[in-house]
Amino acid sequence: MASIDFSEEIPRLRSTLSSIEQVTDVDALDAKIADLEQQASAQDLWDDVENAQKVSAALSHAQSERRRISELSSRIEDLEVMVELAAEEDDADTLAEAEAELTSIHRTLDELEVRTLLSGEYDERDAVVTIRAGAGGVDAADFAEMLMRMYLRWAEQHGYATKVMDTSYAEEAGLKSVTFEVSAPFAYGTLSVEGGTHRLVRISPFDNQGRRQTSFAAVEVIPLIESTDSIEIPENELKIDVFRSSGPGGQSVNTTDSAVRMTHLPTGTVVSMQDEKSQIQNRAAALRVMQSRLLLLKKAEEAAERKELAGDVKASWGDQMRSYVLNPYQMVKDLRTEHQEGNPSSVFDGEIDAFIDAGIRWRAEQGKTQD
Repeated sequence: MASIDFSEEIPRLRSTLSSIEQVTDVDALDAKIADLEQQASAQDLWDDVENAQKVSAALSHAQSERRRISELSSRIEDLEVMVELAAEEDDADTLAEAEAELTSIHRTLDELEVRTLLSGEYDERDAVVTIRAGAGGVDAADFAEMLMRMYLRWAEQHGYATKVMDTSYAEEAGLKSVTFEVSAPFAYGTLSVEGGTHRLVRISPFDNQGRRQTSFAAVEVIPLIESTDSIEIPENELKIDVFRSSGPGGQSVNTTDSAVRMTHLPTGTVVSMQDEKSQIQNRAAALRVMQSRLLLLKKAEEAAERKELAGDVKASWGDQMRSYVLNPYQMVKDLRTEHQEGNPSSVFDGEIDAFIDAGIRWRAEQGKTQD
């Protein structure tokens, strides 16, 4: 096998890093860090706990991004020195180490490149993910729970905070629906490419005849609303019902009517919340998610109007965006990007970064072709 030509690879790494630095705007990032550090050092910062947490999270993220860029520059310099030493001493072990480091640097650069593609209006926001069981009966409900675990495991692996906001359990197994929040910089921009219809093909564990079953689940991803967003909902447009929270099998987890079901009458949008301990807290949480959904609905309507004026009425997403096949063969394949993995177990265990990165790149390319 031909050896790697480092005289070509190292300049290519530097060129890619330079492009990332330009798109990221390192000077602006440094200024942002300085501003956040000043806010974080304020004596009254923790008088407003919610704001303090946001400032701390934003500072940590910005510092992490800046550190990754700086470390990459140093790693490329070190790689060049390593290659020179390997050549001078004809050291095969050092050369092998240099090749492994080259692969690692490429992987990190790819991750940073993907991040530069997240430039949407709400991409920096936290994400609210809702998964609903579709066609397929109990298998679909079980599939919805599998997808919830997949996303929660993915978030855990990245150190992202999550919070389950509402859960509706199916009678036999699995979930009718679940809504959870993922708190991390660019959580919405990252996870938004996961929105769509997911399909599972497997031998049903709920069929006593062992037949193959196809089931579906819908994944919805919306940005979490912030207090600065101008989405006002008149009280007379909301219908609010209260009920007792419950767990699997109808087991009561609350002896008071603390759970809230909020309906936006003009659009029929429904949000349920039962995670918080009080009705007031659940109502506030439900209102935030309702505002988020209506904000996204407004943007979708505006985008649809623009497409109609342009003569393009095709939907952006097909009925199925990803298939998870466990029988007669094992494969997970994204039908938009053509990216596929042969180990569904690792995918269901949260290893979905490659799918997400491919989705973000695909979306960026779609945007180019529509411009």
